[in-house]
Amino acid sequence: MRKMFVAGALGALMLGGCISTPDVSGSRGAPSLAALQSMCGTTAVDYGTDAQGVYSALFDAYVAQKRGKLPKEQFCAFQAGIAGRYTAFAASRTTEAQSAWATFFADQRAQALSWRSAVDPTLRAG
Repeated sequence: MRKMFVAGALGALMLGGCISTPDVSGSRGAPSLAALQSMCGTTAVDYGTDAQGVYSALFDAYVAQKRGKLPKEQFCAFQAGIAGRYTAFAASRTTEAQSAWATFFADQRAQALSWRSAVDPTLRAG
């Protein structure tokens, strides 16, 4: 069962790679990663090599929030959850911490895609 769940989450991550997401500096009128982080009044986190993936998740959640599917409080809680888990991972870069981060982030990425697909018809089949 766990393998199916992880496979589904990884599939969502791969799907995320096909969706047009600007780069972390923002482009095509999209906010940058720093701008998304500042929306919630929290300290910006340096996600290092994970920055583009985190940006993609935050951007998808932002699109849902901007289009009224996701309350700002929930968007900020989503963002804070990712920041907290990443900070814990960065403090202890063990194999176990990396695995926990990857599993957690795959779930968060799938959630963000779900929120965005509810408001963005280009992400729905049909």
